[in-house]
Amino acid sequence: MSNPIMNEPDPQLEKWMHKGAKKDQRVDHFFRRTLHFMERAIAVIALVGLAAELGFECYRMFTQAGYWGDINHLLHNLLGIVVGMEFVRMLIETTPANIIEVLVLAITRHVVLSHEDPLTNLVSIVCIAGLFAIRRFLIRPNELWEDMVDEE
Repeated sequence: MSNPIMNEPDPQLEKWMHKGAKKDQRVDHFFRRTLHFMERAIAVIALVGLAAELGFECYRMFTQAGYWGDINHLLHNLLGIVVGMEFVRMLIETTPANIIEVLVLAITRHVVLSHEDPLTNLVSIVCIAGLFAIRRFLIRPNELWEDMVDEE
């Protein structure tokens, strides 16, 4: 008496499984493309907002009395725009190098603009050093500029 489990695979079952796998691949592809499109749309919206903010900032520089007297305000606004532009770049090109750059810029902006206690500044500097160590020792050079998101 032969064991039905040990017999040759059923061709209909194989065909049904292959058909299901192809359907799953199409659904995965659809979701990846949709998410990729949404990331691009968010990047475009953020870029338009950043361009508008930069334009308003340039306008205020020359029309607002006493604008140049408060350098902290100027640095706050301009560094916010720079971090935003790096964020848009990270959305468009998702590489380990871009992600680390955005994090370094955001932490650096915090250190430059916040005048908090020395311990907070020390922790921020240690975070930046940690990011550089991650870049140097944990990410291989050939992976540094390699896109982390599959584009299909």
